[in-house]
Amino acid sequence: MIDHLLKNGIIVTVDKERNIFFQGAVAVKDGRIVEVGPSAELEAKYTDAARVTDLDGKIVFPGFVNTHNHLFQTLLKGLGDDMVLKDWLETMTFPAATNLTREDCYLASMLGCMEGLHSGITTMLDYMYPHPIGELSDGVVDAMRDLGIRGILGRGCMNTGKQFGVHPGIMQDTATIEKDLYRVFDAYHNSENGRIQVWVAPAAIWSNTKENLQMLWRVTNEYKSGFTVHISETPWDRDAAQELHGKPDAEVLEELGIVGPNVLMVHCCYLTDKDIAMAKKYDMKVSHNVCSNQYLSSGVADVPKMLRNDITVSLGVDGAASNNAQDMVELMKFTALQHKVATRNPLAMSAEKVLEMATIDGARAVGLDKEIGSLEVGKKADLVIFDPLECPKAIPMHNPVSTLVYSSSIKNIVGAMVDGKMLMENGVITTVKDEKEIYRKVQKCAEDLCERGGITNRREGHKWNRTYG
Repeated sequence: MIDHLLKNGIIVTVDKERNIFFQGAVAVKDGRIVEVGPSAELEAKYTDAARVTDLDGKIVFPGFVNTHNHLFQTLLKGLGDDMVLKDWLETMTFPAATNLTREDCYLASMLGCMEGLHSGITTMLDYMYPHPIGELSDGVVDAMRDLGIRGILGRGCMNTGKQFGVHPGIMQDTATIEKDLYRVFDAYHNSENGRIQVWVAPAAIWSNTKENLQMLWRVTNEYKSGFTVHISETPWDRDAAQELHGKPDAEVLEELGIVGPNVLMVHCCYLTDKDIAMAKKYDMKVSHNVCSNQYLSSGVADVPKMLRNDITVSLGVDGAASNNAQDMVELMKFTALQHKVATRNPLAMSAEKVLEMATIDGARAVGLDKEIGSLEVGKKADLVIFDPLECPKAIPMHNPVSTLVYSSSIKNIVGAMVDGKMLMENGVITTVKDEKEIYRKVQKCAEDLCERGGITNRREGHKWNRTYG
């Protein structure tokens, strides 16, 4: 007897052969996929399923993997529009980060993960870098656990960088960071039957001393975990690392021996050929954050070149203060279009490659490709259900992957499953009692944070901005 049979749908497996079953089904038992194939065959075989869902032509994709975020920033949507980075930091990011509470982080993470889930994100990597008080990371984990998603908490840190503008209120000394790292790893790493993991996430090379980075790498390997860090987001990042460490940020990683398949570099807009060769040599991964890079005018990462060099590139929505959304569906379209226009080559990025980056490549980037990222026998049952009929933008649907990437919205994502458990059905999240009540709480929480931080760029305090370059 199986737990759940999803039948009569279009199953986009993203397996090794990239099979698509246009009259397909998925069988799930004990949180894992036991069979994928033609619907007629699976219906005849699994007549005793505890639950049967007739997909009625809907599309099933592997759950999307978001490999970079700052969930606390969902409280800051719209407050950093049309600013250079210095103003973006000073106007609201640092004032907010230095006033965070555990409840703020919980509600912000609930909002970000719920929005993400509505866009098909079933695995979320959060990069929690400000720690003005203790246990902020716990608020993030609480939300991931309550919602039921697959979550990775990147415990971030900064122990230097005042000369570069880092606010002293979110710096910690190495001993404090190390102590809390052990606490967080021991409390949460591989908890919830492996659904929750902990990683190490130094904010930037230029905001951490070499001693701190070495400590973080040691702890990472003690727990057989992952290490993620912003790298070469802007030319300034490389210059600041050069000033502090004597080398650009990517080269500092190699100098310190922080290399390997469990290193995930974020942004990477200005990697040199030398950096790309290093990433290939050590099988280091990349998180591509196209909406954030555009919003902050950081630059264009040469993802086609990385892919030609066999580097695993995944997708990240980034924090909502530099995106204003947590929408993977939107992100996929931006990714495809960015590289077409940047190279003036319509073949630079296909819809199918973007889907791979959101699924199997995302899973590979976080070391989970043997468990998730495709719909294959033995893998965990993490999937999303897409209904073209829920939004006219997606009709007519001729090719499912093209429709997802180029002509859909979050309205089309009507179902989501993690570990075989339905977290969203008919467009409604099942693991919370009242979605709108949470949204109301988040709205009040965001307003309170702005009051505490003296953030005035909102409502009547926001001036009409007619700048055009």
